[in-house]
Amino acid sequence: MSKEKRAEIIFWSIAFPGFGQFLNQKYAKGFLFVLLEFIVNVQARLNLAIIPSFYGLGESANATVNYQWIMFYPCLYLFSMYDAYRDAGGKEVKYAFIPFVTSAYAGTIGVIYSSIEFFGQVAGVIWLPIIFHLSGYVIGMGIRLLVLKTAGVEPQP
Repeated sequence: MSKEKRAEIIFWSIAFPGFGQFLNQKYAKGFLFVLLEFIVNVQARLNLAIIPSFYGLGESANATVNYQWIMFYPCLYLFSMYDAYRDAGGKEVKYAFIPFVTSAYAGTIGVIYSSIEFFGQVAGVIWLPIIFHLSGYVIGMGIRLLVLKTAGVEPQP
């Protein structure tokens, strides 16, 4: 598939896990990801933490979530994105999984350290994982380029 189609699928997967699978006409997987997202979201009380986070109340957001459940969310979220990307032609892109995996790891670390203060404010369980996801993705792109260079393979888009 085209780069534009892969981008469309990634953006829908960012909006909601499972939507990329629906666009790829992988309805069973899409339904499974939507169901898993719903279960983990409700059990983790993730949506209840989003509102205080947007008001800068990281401590309140942290007190709202169930950490036993929210720890699953970064990996579920990123795997759903990677799976949709792969089915949209991403399997042709060598080592495309690396940025997704490092982003998932980093997002989980962001959840673990969500009580860290920046400039006197607790980042919280929503914003710190998002920042860590983005950082993890950039680091993963660097690792991917290093692996490609070491393997003597030309990078693909």
